[in-house]
Amino acid sequence: MKLADPDNPVRYTWLAEQGFRLDPGPYVSDAYRMYKLLEALPRTSTLAQVSERIFRPGIFRRHWTTDRAHGVRFLGSASIFQSDLSTLPMITRRSFDETPDLPLKPGWTLITCSGMTAGRVTYARPDMDGCACSQDVIRVVPDQAKIPGGYLYALLASRYGRPIIRGRVYGTSIKHLEPEHLANIPVPRVGPAIEDKIDALIGRAAELRARFQAGVVAATWDVFTSAGLPELADLAWHDQPRDLGFAVPGVDARTLRALNFSPRARRILDALRSVPHRTLGDICAGGILRTGARFKRIDADPVHGVRLVGQRQAFWMRPEGRWINPHHAPPDILQSDETILIAAHGTLGENEVYGRSILVTGGWLRHAFSQDFVRVRTGTPEFTGAYLFGFLRSEAAFRVLRSMSVGGKQQEYHPGLLRDLPVPLCTAGDRERIAGTVRRAYRDRDDADAAEDEALALLDAAVREAAG
Repeated sequence: MKLADPDNPVRYTWLAEQGFRLDPGPYVSDAYRMYKLLEALPRTSTLAQVSERIFRPGIFRRHWTTDRAHGVRFLGSASIFQSDLSTLPMITRRSFDETPDLPLKPGWTLITCSGMTAGRVTYARPDMDGCACSQDVIRVVPDQAKIPGGYLYALLASRYGRPIIRGRVYGTSIKHLEPEHLANIPVPRVGPAIEDKIDALIGRAAELRARFQAGVVAATWDVFTSAGLPELADLAWHDQPRDLGFAVPGVDARTLRALNFSPRARRILDALRSVPHRTLGDICAGGILRTGARFKRIDADPVHGVRLVGQRQAFWMRPEGRWINPHHAPPDILQSDETILIAAHGTLGENEVYGRSILVTGGWLRHAFSQDFVRVRTGTPEFTGAYLFGFLRSEAAFRVLRSMSVGGKQQEYHPGLLRDLPVPLCTAGDRERIAGTVRRAYRDRDDADAAEDEALALLDAAVREAAG
């Protein structure tokens, strides 16, 4: 429970500044303290004064499509935080053109404004340019003649800006935030030299994240073209006939579920088996191929704990999980380098992460991961985790994994079918080149995180210095 400070009670002027809101959130949290701290700094402007626009598009009708020739990638309020944007859904070009405020531009600050995650902040990267974006995301467009966009983002995403933004969120069951609630957020000016340096670091982080995206996509393309399966590199799943009225010979007791015999998935499997390959179970013999052990979460502070990452947050650029005590959890919550994690529980919705894969390497080795992943660790030296990830992140592998589902509402993989998944061999040189592409991409991702952390540290130091 949060309590107001008796020595610093809520004043009438505070109520007036907050539009006479009577809910306690803005007054007993860090929001108002940070607001007054920034407001008291010298050379402070408001967010409205340094922005060209603070807006969100109105509610619009979405017509979805799977045709890339007639579609525009669509970012929802959750997908703006994803590290890999290659699996975004698409709305029709007509829907896009009818609402002029939908497209994003690099350098904008994006703030979620609806739902339980309202108030989260991210930065529009170069690979988001021209994407459509939900009305549940507020766009803050910096006035480049007045303030560098990267510096403005760093302030809003910092330990100063985040509490202020979240303190403006209102509502009970459905949280909400409007552009006018952000207009008077104080924006301290700390001098052109520091602001430009912070802007450069944030811009570099955005470019590196776009390079990460391009790198993993290129690696997957290389897997299939090197294996002689270019048709799987750009799989048009929804353009194929639906799985209706098919017969399957030779069914045995291993599985009787129709989904496990999907003709579209079987065509992918037949193509994979038509080239030199090894099964996933064979590659992981001596390694690991299983989901994690269930365990009870014991909370801990960040100094003594590890961040626990679940299925949804594993696909974000920067995860925000709870901190737990690793000594009261099984050892497999921590992963060795180049372990692949496949989201192992969920439903079959097109935009669900169930069936998607991540690679644990670099800075992410310090995180812990829930039991809701299949741990894939190669036991075959010539098949590195980086190469295997290039295959498992593909649309072809995703569709085949989905076809291996068993269960009721919550799906998981049939272990026997999973072990039989064919993985293209390629040549040793191809595998090494593909693995190198993946590793460079993940180094770019780590460098992006480091650049953003440096920018936030510079901002914090500048604000502290200005506050005296």
